[in-house]
Amino acid sequence: MAVEAQTREKDIVAKALAAIGEIATLPEVTVKIIEIVEDSRSTVRDLHEVIKRDPALSTKILRVVNSAFYGLPGQIASVDRAIILLGLSAVKNIAIAASISRLFKGGKISASFTAKDLWRHSLAVGVVSRGIARAAGVVGALDEIMLAGLIHDLGLLVERQAFPEELAQIIDRCQQTGQDLLTVETEMLGANHQVFGDALTTKWRFPRNLRAVIGFHHFPDRLSPELQQLGMIVQAADIVCCKEKIGFHLTTRADFTDDLFQGAGITQEQLTEITTGLDEQLSEAEGMLIG
Repeated sequence: MAVEAQTREKDIVAKALAAIGEIATLPEVTVKIIEIVEDSRSTVRDLHEVIKRDPALSTKILRVVNSAFYGLPGQIASVDRAIILLGLSAVKNIAIAASISRLFKGGKISASFTAKDLWRHSLAVGVVSRGIARAAGVVGALDEIMLAGLIHDLGLLVERQAFPEELAQIIDRCQQTGQDLLTVETEMLGANHQVFGDALTTKWRFPRNLRAVIGFHHFPDRLSPELQQLGMIVQAADIVCCKEKIGFHLTTRADFTDDLFQGAGITQEQLTEITTGLDEQLSEAEGMLIG
């Protein structure tokens, strides 16, 4: 990208972030949780002290812990116990997911899609990402991988608030012409949802790996080697959900390749198995995060 184009893109992104309202800042409790977990000196007690001040978040964490997603024995009745069982990082990811879910509200984003469609697509990508990671034998980070899938398209929320009319036109054009969303975004806005999402989560001080996936989920081969599998898992999940037309399904027109299967660590047969019963998995996840 030429220097002049880079400068223009930065200006567009800065103006967009300045123009948005409620999504410009995360809830204070979520910010504090991220800070605690990213600090190696933090303890379970530090995290519990923050969470207990937010009864709604405490309830949601317990609902997630006791859901079928974790399959823990018996019912976990206290946040302390939940933190001990899941670990600081998992609770951080649950808190972020709970905070993010509130942003996907409102009416239409175009003639054909609503904010709820954006949420359903994002949730589906999160669920499929988690399934791919499990099949690939990725151990100990399933909640983080699900979160990466859930938030991969946050840049579309920036566009929705900063450029609502343009976003509707972008969507309509993609539907009418079959053009790639990134291409049309860049032509009409001067930037795309990867760039907006990266800028927003940088402002929010999200962990590096999550920002990287948001900024490169369409081009995971450009990520550093240690992050490429995570990026490819999310890209594969995104392709699945667009092919299955789940929610807002225009985010990618890419297809599976041998390199993508290899990079994600799964086979076509495993992917087919992962997507079996996806509707039921989505209902479970939605009840877990929103119910």
